[in-house]
Amino acid sequence: MQDSDSYMDHRSESEGADSTNRVNFVKITTLSIMAFALLITSFVGVTFVQVWFQGMRDEVKSVDAIVVLGAAQWDGVPSPVLKARLDHALDLYDKEVAPYIVTTGSKQKGDRFTEAYTGLTYLLERGIPESKIIVIVDGSNTYQSLSATSSAIQRVGLGSEVVLVSDPYHALRAKEIAREVGLDPSFSPTELDSSFGQLVRETLGTSIGRIIGFRRASTLSE
Repeated sequence: MQDSDSYMDHRSESEGADSTNRVNFVKITTLSIMAFALLITSFVGVTFVQVWFQGMRDEVKSVDAIVVLGAAQWDGVPSPVLKARLDHALDLYDKEVAPYIVTTGSKQKGDRFTEAYTGLTYLLERGIPESKIIVIVDGSNTYQSLSATSSAIQRVGLGSEVVLVSDPYHALRAKEIAREVGLDPSFSPTELDSSFGQLVRETLGTSIGRIIGFRRASTLSE
């Protein structure tokens, strides 16, 4: 009888220890998940503020080239977004910010013209010499376009200092991509407004790029 009581006591203690271990495991797991969620939320929140703040800054200074990031074109005619970027680049060129303008952007399926060629035509019609325009048609996203731009300006002997021209919401991610591909960027935004949705999208894109690298992140949209 004593042996039976001893066995039962031991079994009870063992079951109690197992139950305590399970409770502790659940608590630790829950706290870990909460801490991770708080970390991610804070990271994304800080990035959102940085995206918004960077878009408000105009960092114009003397550089080697003005890089116009691509946007939609309509059969060789710049869309309002692309036109705003090209007009801003023209203004910077007239102010002698840089001796060259780089137009970027490929074309969508079914298009006859690339965004970069549309930009070239637009600038030529407004008196910019063709010798002062570098056309980059390679790349279907910002990373690919800026990577091709970095290679192209090196081939023609320009330095790496560039001012990027795009919409305000695009500023932070574009600059960080430019640094990753070897450029030394500043940013000059157009006067177009950025919607909350655009800011959120750029926040997610920037957050992912910071975690896994912008080259790898660029392949997620392909």
